[in-house]
Formats: sequence, structure tokens, C-alpha cells
Amino acid sequence: MLPNTGKLAGCTLFITGASRGIGKAIALKAAKDGANIVIAAKTAEPHPTLPGTIYTAAAEIEAAGGKALPCIVNVREEQQIINAVEKAVKTFGGIDILVNNASAISLTGTLETETKKVNLMMDVNVRGTYLTSKTCLPHLRKSRNPHILNLSPPMNMNPMWFKNHCAYTISKYGMSMCVLGMAEEFRGEVAVNALWPKTAIHTAAMDMLGGSGIEKQCRKTDILADAAYCILTKPKSFTGNFIIDEVLLREEGVKDFDVYAIAPGHPLMPDFFLDVETDMTTMKQEQYGASQAGPDGAKVNAESGAAKPSGPVAETFRVIQGAMSEEYVRTTQGVFQFELSGEDGGTWYIDLKTNGGSAGFGKPPVTADVVMSMSSADFVKMFTGKLKPTLAFMSGKLRIKGNMTLAIKLEKMLTQLNSKL
Repeated sequence: MLPNTGKLAGCTLFITGASRGIGKAIALKAAKDGANIVIAAKTAEPHPTLPGTIYTAAAEIEAAGGKALPCIVNVREEQQIINAVEKAVKTFGGIDILVNNASAISLTGTLETETKKVNLMMDVNVRGTYLTSKTCLPHLRKSRNPHILNLSPPMNMNPMWFKNHCAYTISKYGMSMCVLGMAEEFRGEVAVNALWPKTAIHTAAMDMLGGSGIEKQCRKTDILADAAYCILTKPKSFTGNFIIDEVLLREEGVKDFDVYAIAPGHPLMPDFFLDVETDMTTMKQEQYGASQAGPDGAKVNAESGAAKPSGPVAETFRVIQGAMSEEYVRTTQGVFQFELSGEDGGTWYIDLKTNGGSAGFGKPPVTADVVMSMSSADFVKMFTGKLKPTLAFMSGKLRIKGNMTLAIKLEKMLTQLNSKL
């Protein structure tokens, strides 16, 4: 890990979403230098499912050697941002660093994304980042070495990163466009950069998106904290950069990346928006035993009622049908439709809602709650444990329409089925 140098001693950092996860990790790293941390986050009372509040984070920051100022801030509310900035300046005498970490996510297609979710992502990710930057900038310009750091990706225009979650991508790229514009606007005065992880990072949000077991494919928040520390201790002439955590840390001489892994040696899931990294991680997955599904040569005529599907997909569904139980139906309560392309393709289904459950070729007996589209080869790999559904989705191999919560439930069922497939 990257050692602390003391360069942030006495500096004041205003960090949005710092009550947990990545924001808190960056705060704790700076606190070890003796920095002042303004915790600008919403959670004042304990959340029923998410860990931490602005007050528990403050206690950890002070225990680590920093000074903390917890402020209740919903970045959708401009006046709350203004009030927190004024309080920070009054308490610590100024602001040296702004970290725009607060973010909202909904990995849903255009027709499945409710307007309130669109508003949330645009308000938090784009508008919140813009307004917090605007409010802090007059104070940042008075600092000796001011920085703005946005937790946002390089703007990859590959349509793959838009088709499954268009609104989310627009909102994250909006944060990145703030970097592009403000870095040039304030060049020579304030450094403005973006930081993004090479792999998935284990946070409460990732647990909700990926379900149980996802953490083994993730790195700890420490890697982003180290990368952020490295950026924020550079001179303000270092600006306008879109930085990937691992790439920067390698340049800084870090060689051991197992220390950042939740499960050292386990294949890591690539993060969104990084094409090359996705391919590299897929190759690593193959090295850990994920072999390509071979063609079976049996083409299915979906138009003919006499044609009985055969091959790896059909065999997979026969095993799924045999593994059906009332317990699966009771705990899942969902109907899944699969639109598969390639060999052994067509429409298939798993019904875990009606009677004792069923699975097979054709459309489900009742309307599907979730429709999943992918190649038949990837389907077989997914149901035999060689391709994680979350990885398939994030890399664009799997498209999901409908109830995302049920999609996550299916992943949990797959974990139990893998031993039989």
C-alpha cells in the first residue's frame, strides 16, 4: 500500500458521501496525515441496511488522527451545500480539496428506468457535482495547492456502455464532463481530475447490486484511497486527467496488488466503462478454468413443434428442471425468460412462481418478470459457474429487462445449482 507522507497535514478536505465506502476511505487516508475532513453526507441517523453515519465516520476520522466536521448534506439541495461550505470555512479557515464522491446508480434500460430514478441520478451525479464544485471554487482558489477530484470514469463512447443503462452512463459522464470543462477553465488555479477503479470495489452499493459472494471479485476501498492520496498530493499543475487507480499506483512503484483484494488470487470483476480491462479480466477468468463452450452442431428449428432442442443449452435446462423445488419457488417468486442467440438459441424460460416451478423451451406459461438476452455459449458458461452473471451484465454480454431484484435472486440460485450442472 502507498505510505502516508504527511503532505495533507492541516489541509481541509470537503468530501461528499463520506459517511461510508469510498468517500470514507479517502477521508481516513487523509486523516492519517492530520487533515481536516468535512463529512458532507445525508446519513445522520443509522440506516436500516447501510453501515455508518456522518457521526460514526467523524469518530473514525478523529481516531485516525484527523479533525472532523460532520455536516448533513443532500447534494440535491443547493442550500445544504452552501451551508456546509460556509460552516467548513468558518471552522477550518478555508477549503483546500473537494472530493465529489456522492453518486446514485440504477442499472436499468430506458423503458425500465422510472423518472424519479432518472432525476435522482442526474441531480446527485451531475447537478450535485457541479453545484458543490461551484460553491467550493471561490475558497479553493485561495488555497496554495487546491484540487477537485471527481469519482467518475473516462468517457468511453463505445455504445456497449450506454445500451444497458443509458441514464446512469449519461449521469456519470456528466461528472467527467465537469472535469473536462473545469480543468481548462481553472487551469493554473485549481487542479481538477477524475479517478476511476480498474476493478469492482467492495461497497454496500456493490453488495446490493451483486448479491452474496460478489465481494470475492472485488478490491477494497483502500486502493482508491491510495490513488486519491497520490493525486491530491501532486501540484495543481497536474490537472485534466482521467486516472485509473491501478495504472497510477503502478507508476508510483506499488507492486503488490493482492493487499487490495478481498480474496487474493480470485479473478477480479472489471468496473464499468473500461473496454480493454474487461477483455483482460475475461482472459483471467479463462485461466481460472472458464473454458469456451464448444459448438454442438445441433441447430434448433424454433418454428417447428416437432423439433426437440438438444445440445448444451437443452441439457442445462433439463438439469434445472430436475433441480426444481418448492423452496426455490417459495423464495424466488419470479418468472425468467431467456432470449438466446447462436447455436441452440431461441426463447427459453424458468418459472419459479407457479405451482412447483418449471423450465424449458419456448415462452413461459405466464408473463415473464425478467427477460435476459445473451448468446447461448455465454448462457451455458453462466449456468455452469464459468461466467458470473454480474460480470456478464457489466461487460455487456448479458442484457436484462425487468425486475433487477429478481435477477439478483437468480444469481443466488445459480450458486446452489452449479454443483449439479
